[in-house]
Amino acid sequence: MSTAISDETAVVPEGTWKSDPVHSWVGFQVRHMAVSNFRGEVPSFDVTVTSENGAVSLGGSAPVASITTRDENLTAHIASPDFFDAAQHPEITLDASSVSLDRDGELLVEGTLTMRGTTKPVGLRGTVSEPAEDPYGMTRVGLELSGVVDRRDYGMGWQAPLPGGGLALGHEVTVSAQIELVRQ
Repeated sequence: MSTAISDETAVVPEGTWKSDPVHSWVGFQVRHMAVSNFRGEVPSFDVTVTSENGAVSLGGSAPVASITTRDENLTAHIASPDFFDAAQHPEITLDASSVSLDRDGELLVEGTLTMRGTTKPVGLRGTVSEPAEDPYGMTRVGLELSGVVDRRDYGMGWQAPLPGGGLALGHEVTVSAQIELVRQ
């Protein structure tokens, strides 16, 4: 379990931090057929956190083409104009305008999320770990973040009604990330 770093004024120690793609994960889940949550993954992404004089910036991007599911037909549908429209909008970006810790040490990230050419405010909550030295002399810190977005806000309104009532796909999507960052 991650804990807040000990210096109450610091979200992450000074420096520039880059995501370690091998030891990080980004994904999403959405209600499917009104009975369970469907999950997908975004295996290719870049996250950079810069901490300087107490100010923290966080930015990230991912190519839409990297989104995967357990079914290649579904993965293709997600990339289609019904959802991300990867041909016209090939990238997802996150730009944080505020990164802070609350009184209880919970990480709060406020910023904008851009998908499918639409930019909307987004709030993420989570944890940040204490920095740790790895066996190779590098310093690492972990971020765990999650938040909920309404896919319709980004032009992803595809839907199919269920014969007994209800919808095939939920509107709210939970976005989650477990990012291991390495000081540069």
